[in-house]
Amino acid sequence: MAAAGLAAHIARTPPVAAPREPRIHPPQHRRSVSNSREPHARPRAQIGPRVTAGNPAIALSGIELSLGRGAARVHVLRGVSLEVGRGEAVGLVGPSGSGKSTLLMVMAGLERPDSGSIRVEGTDLGGLDEDALARFRGRRIGIVFQAFHLVPTMTALENVALPLELADRADAHERAAEELRAVGLGERLHHYPAQLSGGEQQRVAIARAIAPDPAILVADEPTGNLDEATGAGIVDLLFALKRDRGATLVLVTHDPGLARLCDRTVRVRAGRIEAGIPA
Repeated sequence: MAAAGLAAHIARTPPVAAPREPRIHPPQHRRSVSNSREPHARPRAQIGPRVTAGNPAIALSGIELSLGRGAARVHVLRGVSLEVGRGEAVGLVGPSGSGKSTLLMVMAGLERPDSGSIRVEGTDLGGLDEDALARFRGRRIGIVFQAFHLVPTMTALENVALPLELADRADAHERAAEELRAVGLGERLHHYPAQLSGGEQQRVAIARAIAPDPAILVADEPTGNLDEATGAGIVDLLFALKRDRGATLVLVTHDPGLARLCDRTVRVRAGRIEAGIPA
C-alpha cells in the first residue's frame, strides 16, 4: 500500500465491534486519572488562542474551509487563527457541528483548507503535495480516532507495525512490540481486533500512533466509544505518553473533566474560535 493511501485506508476501515468492556486498570507507575480530575489537582486550563513565544508546534492563520457544492455548500471553518506551543496540551471543545473535529483534521494534514496557512513543526503543509504530506504526517504526527480504525485482518502487532513498514523501518515489528508493551498489551501482540476489548483496541490505536515517535499527537474524542472507567485509563495513558515523550497533544472532547486536564482549552463555535469563554 502506498504511503499516501495509509490514512485513507485506515479511515475507510470499519471499526470492529468490541466485546463487553472489562474495567482496565492503568499501570501503577502512571498517575491516577481519578485523582488528577480533582479541582485542586492542577490549575484550571487557560482559555483561548494564546500566541506562543518562539517557534510553535502548530501555527494556523486565517483558515477557511467549506464542504459541499452549490446550495449544499457549508462553511465549516471561518478565519481560524491559532498557535499551539511545543509540548503543550490543548483541548478543543464546543457543541456538535461546531467544526472542532475538522479543525483537528486540518492540523493533522488530513483536510486541506480553502485558504489560509498552516505550519506544523516549521513546515508549510500547503507547500507539500499529497505524497510529501503523507510522508510528513507519518513521521511527525500521530493520530488517534474515536472509532479505533484498526485493520481487522491484522494482529495488534501487525497494525502497529504498518506505519513503520511504510516508512521502511527495518525494526518495524520489534518497535511495534515495544510500543504495545508500553501501553500494557505485551500479552496481546498476536490477537486480532475482534479478540480485543474496546479499551484494548484503543490502546493498539494509540501504540500505532506513537510508534513513529511523532512530535505531535492529535486525538478526536479518544474515549467516545468507551465506558467511563476504561476511558479514564485511556486518558491517563495519553497524558503519560505526552509527559514522558515531550510530545504536543491536541484533542477534541465533549468531556469537561478531560478538557480541564489540558494546559489550555480552545472553544470552537460555528467554525470560529471563541476566546475568554469558560470551558
